[in-house]
Amino acid sequence: MTQDDETGRAEATPGSRARRVPTSRADRDRRRPRGERGGRRVSGGRRKAPQPGKVVFKVIVASLMSLGLATGLGVVLIYNNWNGNIDRQDLAAQLGDDRPKKEKVEGPREPMNILVMGSDSRDCEGCGVDGESTNGLSDTTILFHLSANRKFAYGISIPRDTAVMRPTCYEEDGSEIRAASAYDKWNAAFSYGGPACTIRQFEQVTGIPLDNYVVVNFGQFKDMVNALDGVEVCIPEDIDDEVRNIYLKAGTREIKGNEALTYVRARYRIGDGTDPNRTRRQQAFIGSMINKALTAGMLARPDRLIGFMNAATTGLQTDFENIAQMADLAVTAQGIGADNIKFITTPWVYSDKVSSGIEWTPEVQKLWRLVREDKRLTPEFLKDALSAGDKPDGTPTADDPASDSPSDAESPSDPESPTSPSGSPDGATTGTPGGTPSNGTPAPPASQGLDASGREAAGLCT
Repeated sequence: MTQDDETGRAEATPGSRARRVPTSRADRDRRRPRGERGGRRVSGGRRKAPQPGKVVFKVIVASLMSLGLATGLGVVLIYNNWNGNIDRQDLAAQLGDDRPKKEKVEGPREPMNILVMGSDSRDCEGCGVDGESTNGLSDTTILFHLSANRKFAYGISIPRDTAVMRPTCYEEDGSEIRAASAYDKWNAAFSYGGPACTIRQFEQVTGIPLDNYVVVNFGQFKDMVNALDGVEVCIPEDIDDEVRNIYLKAGTREIKGNEALTYVRARYRIGDGTDPNRTRRQQAFIGSMINKALTAGMLARPDRLIGFMNAATTGLQTDFENIAQMADLAVTAQGIGADNIKFITTPWVYSDKVSSGIEWTPEVQKLWRLVREDKRLTPEFLKDALSAGDKPDGTPTADDPASDSPSDAESPSDPESPTSPSGSPDGATTGTPGGTPSNGTPAPPASQGLDASGREAAGLCT
């Protein structure tokens, strides 16, 4: 209802009780600011001008209140829908009783190790983009490490063609899956025993205990990219692969749908054609995807946020309890920033142990130790790193002034700090690569990230 100045009828606003307004001019004047009594300005003698801004404000407030009532139920329904989308599978019974133990580190929380597996199964809607047919291999395997102090994170990719001795695995009924008698490719474990066998393989060969796992298929990946309305990439040369029906034009632009899926899967006629360098492109794409999700105003676009979460959760196989547990973890990591999320690949050389394969170099043991001890990546690994804050075309990004702030820097006396006496002998820097360590000296050139020749080999713009 609105006020009638002559009759003094009750006035009500959304969310408030009706109230009785004064009926006499004297009463009304007492309620008005000095200088505006009698419906006129005393100083100028002119009637007060209309204020449309206040009307707009009232409409906005009323609308928000109405939306609050409507979305209160909507949020519950969406949350339940997302939980219903998840395929929760606790694989603990299939992982054996000889799992590695997590080392104690100092920090306000525990460090988190999450293994992400990308299944190349074509049995999902829209997944048969390249005409291939497979029962499912772990086409992509990435360990995501989140530090105990929630100031840095990194992803370590394991190329699918890595030669490894697959350990004994277990079926759901407890029966054994015999260990490999000779070297096999990394992704074969997924084919033999699903994600449980890949998890067991990872823990046995690295000594790193995993907290959670996630399996994403082609369809989910494509839908997440579409929900972001595309992800920016830079393709240095046209990709024209008639055998696999992959055609991508050169240039810097946003891609989505099948084009995005074929880009991250393309291996031949792009870069040097090796699987590790395809892994580089996947890392660059995921980094660009994270960067856009962090900077594209997702919270300001509920349609995109809901679409992204629908895509991310539909058919997602994981051992997370529910969406709330995932959200709690994400909240603790929200201050890291794209520049402090690094992607590297396990150090490797070509190998004849498996067909068209590679094998790890001894340096990989240093890498696994950094994870176990919750340390930052050292310069020897950062020199080959990609950052979620990198530009797709390879041009340098502006320095982030926050990266060297005291709140983000590790204290030299902090046992977690790579620059402390008890830290890594390699003397890692604090903050982002190329920043300033806690001792005030410039970071070594080796920490600048993947160089031009590395990007060229991976089929990335330089």
